[in-house]
Amino acid sequence: MSEVKIVKDEQGDAIVLIPDIIFWNKQDIDWDAVKEYLKKYIGDIIENKETKEKIEIGTKFADEYTGSKYSEHIKGARAKAKANVVQGIRELIESATNKIHSENKKSKHEKDAKGGWNYYTVRFALPVYDNDRKTNEYNIYKGRLVVNRTKDGKLYLYDLVEIKKEASTPLKNTK
Repeated sequence: MSEVKIVKDEQGDAIVLIPDIIFWNKQDIDWDAVKEYLKKYIGDIIENKETKEKIEIGTKFADEYTGSKYSEHIKGARAKAKANVVQGIRELIESATNKIHSENKKSKHEKDAKGGWNYYTVRFALPVYDNDRKTNEYNIYKGRLVVNRTKDGKLYLYDLVEIKKEASTPLKNTK
């Protein structure tokens, strides 16, 4: 298995390059398998390059990522993208840009997000396959990384939402 890496596009913007597809079925993602995969990241603290904030992957992350309303409703390529980008979750945090802060408005999040929410733009690329054979092209996706801020200012990764495939030319394999 190849290594996840952060590459730059022609404009110099970061893209997290996911080397392989490990969750194949677009119509019926095995979210329990995705949840198990994510558990290995629990406790990791990653620094975002742009904001210098330290974001922790907490114990609730795997459940929220795989069981959120967003995950329940996405299908097809977007579900497959969300499932497979977990391989680069650390790199997504590191390369996230365009932070936007929002106050918490829902009482159900009063305990965990008393300090509000941060939303960051992330971009990632998944390999294109042709008849189960990996090509040298990658489809590029954009999404929103959701981070909750506790009342004492700690940041915890919460979810990845608003995933959309970019209409750009596929990225060629970068060394």
